[in-house]
Amino acid sequence: MPYLGLIILVLMIAALVDIISSDEVSVRGLPRWGWLLLVVILPLAGSVVWFVAGRPLDGRSGHRPRQAAALGYPEYDQPGRFVPQDPEADAAFLKQVRERAEQQRRMGEVERRRREQEQ
Repeated sequence: MPYLGLIILVLMIAALVDIISSDEVSVRGLPRWGWLLLVVILPLAGSVVWFVAGRPLDGRSGHRPRQAAALGYPEYDQPGRFVPQDPEADAAFLKQVRERAEQQRRMGEVERRRREQEQ
């Protein structure tokens, strides 16, 4: 029986590492912080429930590769950014956002030059 505590500790650490390294979007049942709290409060039960009901279905841990850089928008390739269900629609939206930002920059530059000439 002295090894029971060690087994529970190892199981808890494995569950905590797996929870932390799992992709936030694919975690099932509870948010990631909820799973962490459950495993810390109830190490044995929380760890078993995590591996049975909370772990991502595809079994992958870690972050999914982002597609934004491949689409030509590396500035939107940030950790935590939503991974689009429809990459083509996302690319069209990002193109529209970039064009609008460039238009606003041009308008700001024209306004700045106009103010400088008035002075």
